[in-house]
Amino acid sequence: MGPELTADLSRRERQIMDVLYAMGQATVGDVLERIPDPPSYSAVRATMRVLEEKGHVVHHQDGPRYLYKPAVAQDSARSAALRHLVRTFFGGSAEAAAAALLGMSETRLKPTDLERLASRVESARTEGR
Repeated sequence: MGPELTADLSRRERQIMDVLYAMGQATVGDVLERIPDPPSYSAVRATMRVLEEKGHVVHHQDGPRYLYKPAVAQDSARSAALRHLVRTFFGGSAEAAAAALLGMSETRLKPTDLERLASRVESARTEGR
């Protein structure tokens, strides 16, 4: 499917990837504006080159600038990150991960959200997942 999306990224590389996934594609300048405590322009450019060498990023030229984008589609990256998160922090238990999400104080689900979630749980039950 592509590179393992979590194992070999530094904190700065993860910050850059977060910007690229949020924007879809970005220039070095776009990334500089959106990461906390940004290093120099050349340091970000060098890090993006490293991400490209690792297979996480691709670029194309748009006039005088390079536009970078993730090499792996966001839905594939999301699935890989969730698998890693559930395996690492919840012992592989989707139930424990879901309970933790529901228990977060920032999580405020509307009644319609809860109904959709209950419907997905029921679908998973009937499909044997």
